[in-house]
Amino acid sequence: MSLKPKPINFTEKWNSLQETVKGVITLDTVPRDAWNERFNDVYSMCVAFPEPLGDQLYDSTKLFLENHVLELLTIIQTGGTANLLQNYYTYWQKYSKGVKYLHSLYQYLNNQHIKKHKLSEAEVLYGNITPDATEQMEVGELGLDVWKHNMIVPLKDSMLELLLDEFDKQRHNISMTTSLDIIAGVINSFVVVQEFRKKYPLELYQNYFEQPFLEQSSEHFKREAARLLQECTVSEYMVKVLQILREEGIRSKKYLHDSTFTKLRGRCRQHMVGDHLDFLHGESEAMIKEERRNDMHNIYLLLREIKDGMTSLVDIFREHIKQHGIRVIESLKQEQIYVHFVEEILDVHKKYKSIVVDVFNNDLCFSGALDKAFTVIINYKPVKNQSSKSPEYLSKYCDNLLKKSSKGMCESEIDHKLLQSITIFKYVDDKDVFQRFYQRHLAKRLIHQQSQSMDGEEGMINKLKQACGYEFTNKLHRMFTDIRVSEGLNAKFHSEFLKPTDELNVTFSMYVLQTGAWPLGSSIVSSFVI
Repeated sequence: MSLKPKPINFTEKWNSLQETVKGVITLDTVPRDAWNERFNDVYSMCVAFPEPLGDQLYDSTKLFLENHVLELLTIIQTGGTANLLQNYYTYWQKYSKGVKYLHSLYQYLNNQHIKKHKLSEAEVLYGNITPDATEQMEVGELGLDVWKHNMIVPLKDSMLELLLDEFDKQRHNISMTTSLDIIAGVINSFVVVQEFRKKYPLELYQNYFEQPFLEQSSEHFKREAARLLQECTVSEYMVKVLQILREEGIRSKKYLHDSTFTKLRGRCRQHMVGDHLDFLHGESEAMIKEERRNDMHNIYLLLREIKDGMTSLVDIFREHIKQHGIRVIESLKQEQIYVHFVEEILDVHKKYKSIVVDVFNNDLCFSGALDKAFTVIINYKPVKNQSSKSPEYLSKYCDNLLKKSSKGMCESEIDHKLLQSITIFKYVDDKDVFQRFYQRHLAKRLIHQQSQSMDGEEGMINKLKQACGYEFTNKLHRMFTDIRVSEGLNAKFHSEFLKPTDELNVTFSMYVLQTGAWPLGSSIVSSFVI
């Protein structure tokens, strides 16, 4: 074949090409030789001499496709309403595949003739230019556009009514007359025919199907809500609504475009939850006070996407925790009250932390409610105008664990309890008060050699540093360092300055302590002389 442009008899070439186009669009068998020859014919017409015939080829192809689709429309309409969706789907499947093959056959026309005159993507998306109705499209796009105007537009009302009826049947558990694949395929065709568009590719789907579908769905949700409110308790209502939400989500994923999923769930939540907040909130206080976990989880799932829907629920939850914690503090046993204070409050925290995680999916609103409630609990003052006892109790608790007298616990168990105590420490408002108590207790343990483990002491100081920063533990680190240095000096004195024959009649050790690091009062000059 010569690639040189030459005069072309368009009518003769088009008659040959038209037969192949018909075979391609109807998915009939097209021999390879015929395909290659027609491919060359497209090229020859596009480069014809003296005038290229690309525009004439485009117009003839468009007219052929329009006539073909109108013939299919007549067949579908003749088949009656009962078979409308089935017939539409069957011919759409065949036609859409044929258009893809036809696009390949017209590859030269698409690339060398049409694309050169098309608006760029940037002009369509960001400019004020809109594609003209007469602007040529690539052949694959043309085929879809012809289907849209000559098939979907004439049938849109009939198909919409049938589709909505099928959805209504499914929602009421009535046997459907059309298979699921056909429904999904028909709806998908509304998307496919315009997905090549750079601007508003879902316009047809949204206007012809999605908007009427959402309106019908809204009415359905309103009716269902009214019926369930009459028949169900709050607990039962929540279970039913969550089930409807799941079913609608599955239905949306199966049949509809992804963009419809959020809109459909939004309609369902608004009409079945948002419009009935008083009904749900009326039971929320009782379910939290009684700690009905299933109900609490269900109401959370329903309210979390409703604007301001969870505000009262969070407030009730915070108040419930606070009252529980205060009751625990007021009922503490006086014997070793500091142990009971820390461990019982930790039990309360553990309980409600598990509710936040398991029931409320670790939602930040409920985590914040937990923190606010425990800030009040930990800093609670049983007697007004008196300081909170929590810094003192917490320091005594740590002192008790770190002393040698802490029996019956292994090192790992002690370390775990110390780590847990940091949970309470984080809620303490008067951290400086805690620091003074802890400093005094630490000084006694170090000077009187009562520490169970120096590694444990250092570990606790590091935990406090992680919680509050270096400045908070600076003095504690200096105290710890002084003891280490003093131990070295004592060991050196005994090993280097005392002769083997020397004997001391007293046990002698000394501590060199930094001024300002230790909680010591003013020093008294002793008359003792070495």
